[in-house]
Amino acid sequence: MSRARNLADLLDANGDVVSSALDNITVDDEVIVSASQPSGVSEGQLWYDATNNRLMLYDGTDWLPVSATLAKLTSVSGTIYNGFASNLTLSGEGFLAANLVVNFTPSGGSTTSVTVTPSSDTAATVAVPSAIYNLSAGTSVGITVTNSDGFTSTLAVNTSVVALPTGGTITTSGGYRYHTFTSSGTFTVPSGFSATAGYLIVAGGGAGGGTQGGGGGGAGGVLTGTTTATASSYSIVVGAGGSAATTTDTISSARKGNSSSAFGLTAVGGGCGGQQHMQFDSNSNGGSGGGGTGRASTAGGSGTTGQGNAGGNSVPGTSPSDIDGGGGGGGYGAAGQTPSSAYYGGNGGAGINLPTWATATSTGDSGYYAGGGGGGTELTSGAVGTGGAGGGGDGGFGTSSNPQNGSANTGGGGGGYGMNDAWAAGGSGIVIVRYQL
Repeated sequence: MSRARNLADLLDANGDVVSSALDNITVDDEVIVSASQPSGVSEGQLWYDATNNRLMLYDGTDWLPVSATLAKLTSVSGTIYNGFASNLTLSGEGFLAANLVVNFTPSGGSTTSVTVTPSSDTAATVAVPSAIYNLSAGTSVGITVTNSDGFTSTLAVNTSVVALPTGGTITTSGGYRYHTFTSSGTFTVPSGFSATAGYLIVAGGGAGGGTQGGGGGGAGGVLTGTTTATASSYSIVVGAGGSAATTTDTISSARKGNSSSAFGLTAVGGGCGGQQHMQFDSNSNGGSGGGGTGRASTAGGSGTTGQGNAGGNSVPGTSPSDIDGGGGGGGYGAAGQTPSSAYYGGNGGAGINLPTWATATSTGDSGYYAGGGGGGTELTSGAVGTGGAGGGGDGGFGTSSNPQNGSANTGGGGGGYGMNDAWAAGGSGIVIVRYQL
């Protein structure tokens, strides 16, 4: 056995050198005190490491600690999520500078160990290994550490595997987990989980108006914000878009967009576009208002405060046989446009752009939602009202182009009718929930 190995016989139960035993250690030179390893020394030389405050012995090949450092794990922060990789932060003592082994021992299972480099003698970060995060939710896991001196912390810190919420289409991006609902469902938060969750709630858009210069449909109302998601089952309702008209002279509630709801909040469906000969109808009001119809001098419908904007007014021709232009539907970001003359359809109002997080799961126009539908015109070419960014459909013009539906799962309003026997439906809504892990 080497001289270094024999030193183990001189340690007490705590790993410290017995003071009387030092009398039995013979060295050729005095103890070297320095911040870095000395060179050109002989076997048996003692060195006091001033950087780490440790007495070291040279065995002819390596410097070995005379008194080993005990490892102690005091706390673990972070969560082990079922089926999802995460990091844990460890706090304690005696982690030393390198090769800290973190031991994960599940109840009734085998230990999985990961070696990391501590950030300091008292702190380290470790990625939870897949063998551990794929354990069943509720499994208890004991965590210990073994430092490079070979000492293992005697007391384990216990934590449990936590289940993650379910519901909708689940994706991850930028450290966030997203639940996207394109149809109604349930957002279920399991016991043991709690997080601040952001939400986007968009209602269904209104249908476009029909017959000679119909107004564009209003966008579905929008709600954004945060809530504390704790163990519960949250009902998610995604509103359908307003249906296309079946007759030319009525504005029915079926043509208004349907509301979406989540966390006890309701986004109001978009108002439908104005219809021929209808001076005003309350179904043109909504999250955002529908545009006025060109065949009557009508104002656009009103929007809901905090959820959207009003539709644009119509511009009728000077006689029943003249060209008529419908107003654009309102969007979340702007009111619908009133056309400059009866020869144009008004543009739909722009929707909301959520580049900071919604684009990771968007199904609409580059992260935009809730754009108003463009107004229609009787003119035969080129004067159509364009739909607002966020799924708003373009209006129709003359007999040359049919109006466009609002895009699905954006809450966009449908485009207004030109002269063809075609009407445009509103786009369905969407609900997105996200939280950081």
